[in-house]
Order: sequence, then structure tokens, then C-alpha cells
Amino acid sequence: MALAEVDKAPFGWYHVRLVVVTGIGFFTDAYSLFAINLAVIMLGIVYWQDEIHHGVMPHNADTWIKVATSAGAIFGQCIFGYLADFLGRKKMYGIELIIIISTTMAQSLCGESNAVSIVGVLIFYRVVMGIGVGGDYPLSSVITAEFASTKYRGGIVAAVFAMQGLGQLAASLMALVITVAYKKELEPVLSVADCSGSCANAVDRMWRILIAFGGIPGWFALYYRLTIPETPRYTFDVLYDVEKASMDARKYRYGKEGNTVNPVTQAQSRRDMAKYKTPRPTIMEVLRFYSEKRNALKLFGTSMAWFFLDLAFYGLGFSSASLLSTMGFDKRGNLYEELKNTATGQLVLICAGAIPGYWMTVFTVDKLGRKPIQIGGFAILTIIFCVLGFAWQGLTKTHLLVLYVLAQFFFNWGPNATTFISPAEVFPTRVRCSGHGFSAGMGKLGAVIAQVCFAPMIKRGATHENPTPWIHGVMQIFALFMFLGMLVSFLVPESKGMRLEVASGEKEDVYELQFRNGFFRGGGGRAGDSGGSGRSGSGTSDPVGEGGVGTRRARGDSGDTTDVEKSKWWKMG
Repeated sequence: MALAEVDKAPFGWYHVRLVVVTGIGFFTDAYSLFAINLAVIMLGIVYWQDEIHHGVMPHNADTWIKVATSAGAIFGQCIFGYLADFLGRKKMYGIELIIIISTTMAQSLCGESNAVSIVGVLIFYRVVMGIGVGGDYPLSSVITAEFASTKYRGGIVAAVFAMQGLGQLAASLMALVITVAYKKELEPVLSVADCSGSCANAVDRMWRILIAFGGIPGWFALYYRLTIPETPRYTFDVLYDVEKASMDARKYRYGKEGNTVNPVTQAQSRRDMAKYKTPRPTIMEVLRFYSEKRNALKLFGTSMAWFFLDLAFYGLGFSSASLLSTMGFDKRGNLYEELKNTATGQLVLICAGAIPGYWMTVFTVDKLGRKPIQIGGFAILTIIFCVLGFAWQGLTKTHLLVLYVLAQFFFNWGPNATTFISPAEVFPTRVRCSGHGFSAGMGKLGAVIAQVCFAPMIKRGATHENPTPWIHGVMQIFALFMFLGMLVSFLVPESKGMRLEVASGEKEDVYELQFRNGFFRGGGGRAGDSGGSGRSGSGTSDPVGEGGVGTRRARGDSGDTTDVEKSKWWKMG
């Protein structure tokens, strides 16, 4: 009853531990992406203090440093996603966090040289860090979903994603703390163009401390990631090790003590399971699975919803400067006030919209469902961006502030959270991480496009009096993206209250487990359920067919025991 123990487990401290361990990566991800927005201001002061730039980083350098992590994440999401299906969740988990920690520390130690510019070194390390960040998306989401109780699964996965809000909050707080710590050196300086000597030395330390702090929380979670047991579903569905799946489920809930596998029983179990076992999922199997119409439509829905979302989610940051001015955080009496007000303003914006939205999802997603929250969020965001786009000229700064806070709230109590949850639930175990990784990769592609294409677009025809003359046109385009996101969301099935086997369609679906000589060969009839399985009534597998090509059949809940020979292996252990 390994999976029944996981699916029906009451909410407990092991769920909290799971959220913290898996959420640390998202904390670090958000911290890094948010901290760099504040760090580039400091980098400009230190490395572009000349008569041309006057302490301000050039736009191209600023853009590519910020985009580098998202670009690297695309590769990390797809590569780690597939490897987690092929090698296992446990074998890959922790590697991505090691990459994030090491590259975060490396960035904080970067410097200018005659051979290499600071921009080039930072971009390199941020691309590599992005690979680790990208790997964290499918791994953390799927591991959490496969360990979580059915009743609370949506909220638990959403809580992992909500760590992004805490990461953004920590970045703003850290920027504020180090600014206050170096007040003595910053206060006498009037502006970024006047910072030199002790001021420049202080700012050089500040950006390094700000970046480096993002890697510290990862050290506390690294041990737990490296020692986390394999998810029982992967052990059961892919490795076909019934005894180890049961032991992993007990280890997850009760700890290591006393939860060990009897080698004799395990050897007997593996010998009996050998005739059912099939190779680990290959790239060809993944491609064949997602090329089938029904599966392709689901993948199109999860990936394109995420793509359209991130186009606008990352693009909305273009208006943050106007919002800080609205709240009175644009005062620049001296350099200390400028940096302090920037950090404080970002802190207020995060607390006003983003964090409440994240946690609203946590508390409502298992009651309202993923699909209503996602479609409703896209619909409301379509209206908000229409107002921003078509009524921009008539909006006051107060109106802009209110709309920005509402947009942040409905992003996070809406598609920003649900696009992370659904791909971890609606695909079968053997290809689940691959599907999630591809969906997340499409999202990051949208983020890259938003920052590379739309950021320059808003400055078309810019003047000193109006530095963003085309921002209303970009907001109109974002409104279209939100509407398209709403439409493709109808392709994503609802998974509220369903076991993963039902939510992923494994109950009805038949898909092949092994690719041989370019052809898939079907198996026989449906295997029944013996009623006493480790699947908790979720069915069985067909034996390996003629020629060694295995087929996993649908897992019925009917309790049919007509084919005793096919189902009696469920009774082992």
C-alpha cells in the first residue's frame, strides 16, 4: 500500500519539511533574479564611472546580464526534466542546487580585467546558474507532487512556488540592510555620477554581499536534497521495485530509522517483477508519447499558457520606475537616499501584490481547482492590460499603482502559480518531468522575449520628457497575450482532488514503454486489479509482450480479478 500511504497521509510536519527543502531553489531563483535588478545599479557606479556613462550601466549590458539566467534556465528545464525521467528524481536532485550555490558565489567574486570584462564573466556565470535554476523547476514540482497527499497536493506544490515571493522579499530587505550599513560612505555623495574613492569601494562591497547572500539558504537544504528518498511512484512505475517503493514511502513519512529493505524479500520481488519490467524512458519514447494528439494538446496547453504568461509577467516590470515615483520613492537628495528608496519601494510593491497572491493560491487551489483559478486569472489580467493599454494617457500615477498591484495579485493568484502546478499532475510518471520541463522552458522563452524585444520597444521615439512613449502599445500586446493564455488554458485538464494516476490519464490511456527498431508493438488485454496492490487499487501492468516489447496498460479501479496470473504480483510484500 505504498502509494496509498502517500496519497492518504494527513497533513504533517513531513509536508512542511518537503516544502522547505524543495522551495529553497525557488527562493534562490527569485532572490537572484530580483537582486540583480538592484545590483546592476551598483555595478554601474563601480565599473562605468566615466564621462560617458556617469555611473550608469549601458542598456545592452544591463539587459543581457538580466536575461542570462532565463536563457540558461531554458536548457536546464529541458535537460534536467528528461534526465529526471531517465535516471530518476533522486539522482538528479541536489545537482541543480550545487550549480546554483557555486555560481552564485562565483558571481560575487567576479572582477574586471584586461582580458575579460565584468559583463562577460557575469553573463557566463548567470547562464550556468540558469541551468541549475531551470533544473529546479521540474524536479521540485514533480517530487513535491509525487510525495504530497492527494487532498493537499495543489496547496503544497503552490507553497513551494510561493517561496519565490519570499526570495523577492529577501532581496529587497538585503539591499535595504546593506545600504543602511554603508550609510556613512553613501550619504555625502550627491548622485551615482559623483561616487568615487571610499564611496566606490563601499558600493563594490555592497553588490557582492547582495549577490552572495542568495546562495546561503541553499547550503541548509543541500544535505536534505541529496539524501531525499526516491519518489515511490518513480520506483514503482519505472524501476518496478515494489519493496523499495514501500520503504521509500515509509522513509519519507517516518524517517530512516527502522525503514530498511529486506534484501531477500527485495530480491524475490525483483525476480517476480522481471517479466514486467521495461527499459527506462528514452528520448524517442518521450517524443512518441507527446506526438499523440491527446497528449500533444495537453502539452500545448501547459506550455503555451506558461509562455503567454511570462511574456507579460516579466514585461510588467517596465513600469516599476513610474510606480516608485508615484509612491514618493524617487527622491534623490543623495546616493544613500536613492538606493534606500529604490529598495524600500520594491519592498512595498512585493508585499502589496505578489506575496498575498502567492498565498491566496496556496489556500484556495485545492478548493476552487487549478483550471478556474488559471482561466479566471487570465481573464482579469486581460481586462487590466486593456485598461493600461487603451487608457494609458488618462491614467494618473495612483491609477497606475492600483492596477500594478492588482496585476501582481492576479498573476500570482492565477496563472503564475497554476502553470507551475498543472504540468506536475497531468502527465504520466514516466514522462512527467519531461513534460513539466518543456512547459517551464517555454515560459522562460517568453521571459527572454519580453526582456529582449519588448523592453526596447517601449522606448521607440523616446524623448527626455517622455522616455517610454510606446508603453501603451506594449500593454495592448500583453492584453492579447493574456487572452490567448486564457484560451489555451481550456486544453489543460482539471486535477483537483484526483490521484496522479487519474489526473494524468493513466487510468484510460495506453502508452508504450519501449521503443524497438522504430516501431511500437501493442500488448494484449487489460490487466485487472487484485484490490490489494501497492497502487491502492490503481491497477496493474501487462506482461512483456512477444519480442520483449512491453506495454503498460490502463490502471482500472474496478477491482477486476479475472486474470489472476497477471494481477497476483500486486499481492507481494
